[in-house]
Amino acid sequence: MPNQPSKYSFYKRNGLTIVFMALFIITLIAQAFTGWKENNEEVLEKGGRALGFLSYLHSGHFFSSTFENFQSEFLQMGMYVMMTVGLRQIGSAESKSMDEAEEVDREPVPSADAPWPVRKGGWMLKIYKHSLSICFFGLFLLSWAGHLYGSFTDHNDQQLLKHKAPESLGAFLGEPTFWFETFQNWQSEFLSIVSIVFLTIYLRQKGSPESKPVDAPHMQTGK
Repeated sequence: MPNQPSKYSFYKRNGLTIVFMALFIITLIAQAFTGWKENNEEVLEKGGRALGFLSYLHSGHFFSSTFENFQSEFLQMGMYVMMTVGLRQIGSAESKSMDEAEEVDREPVPSADAPWPVRKGGWMLKIYKHSLSICFFGLFLLSWAGHLYGSFTDHNDQQLLKHKAPESLGAFLGEPTFWFETFQNWQSEFLSIVSIVFLTIYLRQKGSPESKPVDAPHMQTGK
């Protein structure tokens, strides 16, 4: 029987979202403040003028550092959602069964409680069936563009501080800086996926939906 939201308080219904959104906001503010201080120290050392805090929030330094992290997280989640459709890892709590049919693979059936694209059918349903991965990859592309804009802008700001001419976007993309920033974030996200996929084979966390039951055999695949 479906859960009845009115039975629970607002926090109980949304606790995960509230806590992690609060942590996101707190750490984003902390990043902005410390990044502002760090950037101004570097600018002043090179003979430039310090930025006010609000001006810093529009700077390439802030955009680059912020979206550099965003894009890797959205890439991680998009890849994870897509790869777990067809790939398996025996014994992992994060994998579908090696041979049994899964509930997530069945075709959607219209009902009164189903999301409206399911009830509508047609092209809306075709898109909705892949909407999670579409959303993550869309957010990844937007964040990648934000990182590129910020890194390119910050690079040219540094060029001016060094009394050098700004570079074109094409020239900037031919240099290693942007790609170094990109790949160092991507590899860390792929490592975190490998970690949770593999470690859930042998390790447990009682009460977590990301873990198998504590007494489950190591080679039991899925939850």
